[in-house]
Amino acid sequence: MSTPILLSVVSPMHNEEACAEEFLKRVYDTCLLLNCSFEIIIVDDGSTDATLSILQTSSIQHLHVLALTRNSGQTAAMYAGIQHSKGDYVIIIDSDLQNLPEEIPLLLDIAKTGIDCVSGVRQNRTETFVTRKIPSKLANFLLRRITGCPTKDMGGFKCITGDLLRDIPLRSGQHRFLPALVWIRGGSVKDVAVTSAPRTTGKSHYGLARVLDVLFDIILLWFQYSFKQRPIYLFGYISLWIFLLAFGLLCYVFYEKFVIGIDMGTRPVFFFSLIGVLLSFFCLAFGFILEILSNVLNKVTDTKPFRVKK
Repeated sequence: MSTPILLSVVSPMHNEEACAEEFLKRVYDTCLLLNCSFEIIIVDDGSTDATLSILQTSSIQHLHVLALTRNSGQTAAMYAGIQHSKGDYVIIIDSDLQNLPEEIPLLLDIAKTGIDCVSGVRQNRTETFVTRKIPSKLANFLLRRITGCPTKDMGGFKCITGDLLRDIPLRSGQHRFLPALVWIRGGSVKDVAVTSAPRTTGKSHYGLARVLDVLFDIILLWFQYSFKQRPIYLFGYISLWIFLLAFGLLCYVFYEKFVIGIDMGTRPVFFFSLIGVLLSFFCLAFGFILEILSNVLNKVTDTKPFRVKK
């Protein structure tokens, strides 16, 4: 019978040959100091340099290397590592050494107190102000408003309860929102200050192009989880407001026609109001269709509308 694993450390890698060896050593040395059972899961996301070779020839113990057939993106790589993990707690950490492996015990100790997700809040960040800091603050603010999750930094360094994390399906781009996803599922979230070290090797894969990606991901997350995950509620409200506006315009046009005597047949406002009425019914019908598809998806994926704590 295999020994239960307390801690799984999961990290995706893509073209990180310059820091892969140092990252593995520092993570391993830190885990040894914890005096507990652990595993290190590194997912090579279709690297084109020597990253995979370094991982496969490493002498680090308790290391599991997953090699994806192609570059599938950070979310896919992280999700693969999460699903292969067996630990009671899972550490999510970037491999570029901007998150310090030596701070893993800090997050783990807080998680052991019963917190489902411990999120590292990066201090004294050294990234570019325009391309990284401002978009990050804006994204975190929007996520707090949309989901109610109190964390100040959805960044890459986290410790999450294994059973809960493995039960969360991740869509492309949602690795950035793990604390929010934990919160939405009824989990507890707590922030802890962590060091944000400057990147000394390799190059960042982030740029201004990612800002729009994050914005669209936030909109999708809002759409998925708004109105208690009932599409008919969302589109029902939209339909109602459009209908009230269009109906009000129609009443105004009819008033002018039958009271004042102004012809309405050629007036643009009359046609806009008719289009509005039709659009409101279209939105309502669209909501019904999405509701049916949502119910089918929940049955196929066996998604439950609840989570039992204990």
